[in-house]
Amino acid sequence: MHGGAEPYVHRTLRGGIELVVERLPDRPIAALDIRILAGMADEPADKLGLAFLVEQTINKGTAKRSGQELSDAFDRLGALHGSSAGRESFGFRCTCLPDFLDDVVALHAEFLRTPTFPEESCEVAKELALQELTALEDDPGELSRKALSLRAYGPVLGRHLYGERETIERIGRTDIVGFWQRNFGAARLQVAAAGRVDAERLADSLEKHFSDWNPSVVRATSPAVEFSAGRWHAHKELEQQYIAICWPGVPMSDAAHPVERVMLTILGDGMSSRLFAEVRERQGLVYWVGAWHEHPRTAGMIHLGASSTPARCEQTYVTLLREVDRLADDISADELARAKTQIIARTETHGDLTRARVSELASDLFYYGRPIPMAVKNAQVQAVSVEEIRGYLSEHPRDRRCVVTLGPAAPPAA
Repeated sequence: MHGGAEPYVHRTLRGGIELVVERLPDRPIAALDIRILAGMADEPADKLGLAFLVEQTINKGTAKRSGQELSDAFDRLGALHGSSAGRESFGFRCTCLPDFLDDVVALHAEFLRTPTFPEESCEVAKELALQELTALEDDPGELSRKALSLRAYGPVLGRHLYGERETIERIGRTDIVGFWQRNFGAARLQVAAAGRVDAERLADSLEKHFSDWNPSVVRATSPAVEFSAGRWHAHKELEQQYIAICWPGVPMSDAAHPVERVMLTILGDGMSSRLFAEVRERQGLVYWVGAWHEHPRTAGMIHLGASSTPARCEQTYVTLLREVDRLADDISADELARAKTQIIARTETHGDLTRARVSELASDLFYYGRPIPMAVKNAQVQAVSVEEIRGYLSEHPRDRRCVVTLGPAAPPAA
């Protein structure tokens, strides 16, 4: 454990629990982020959507309380809590007054370790998933991203949170319980905390409640991305045509990640970005355009997205890629400086400091295995040069692309 004046505590507890704490003694709250290293990638291929159903039902009843009684217990502590399921992890987040942190840990242990998964709650969760799939048909942007993910990340990491209608319908309570039994345990537990937190006391509490939890569950390795290059079209009667493009980038832990981050800010972050200014404002090709990256635990992918008219779809596609290539030729010192300022200002002013910090710490633990001070990340961003961005674009060609269009007109063959 780091000592004394250090703001961070980082250690591995009994049972394999990973803990990182950032002491913020002037903050009036404690924020907790509990992550289970399992997710959609661990679903059986014929039970897609199972992770979502587990996340929706795990707090609907325990060996001691009903779901409503559990919710009331959190409310009595004034604790705000939520959960999510993702490709490779489940997240359980909570903020509370520091005096109640031990009680909050105990409540999380109760529903994570002794859920009853009531039959009625399982059926309600299935119905919710089916409703979400129905709603998805009216969200062409998300539909195009779903189609792209399957091809860009492969059949395991490219799964969608809500699965498919036929896989959801065949899932029963026994499947939900089985997933929890196989994948939830102390060895897959990562915990981040920030605020007015007594790190030693939190470590003791976590060991008390979790260290002997399901020792047969061991830490699993991350699945590999299975990238497929090519162009695909999904027909849907729409007024707009959606374009989703991606190609391999770098993992979060790669030394080039800050360079990629700055590059994407220049390309697609905000109304001053190149894609917005050129593709939307100057040429009027699109209703919406953006650039971003996504990161499974050990990989990275660059994404471009836009919505255009069917007639202008191919011109938009060509223009998007041209703008990326042009960046290597005429990037200016002014736009580089502006992008750095955007990134650093966002990290320094991001919402509630305590909640933002615990989210960042949880991400650090997941991707790097250790806390990375914000000052270090900002210094890496600040150090990015024009030459490094040109070098990145040269070393990461865009010749192997995954492209999906969604709309009424199939584009011409490449």
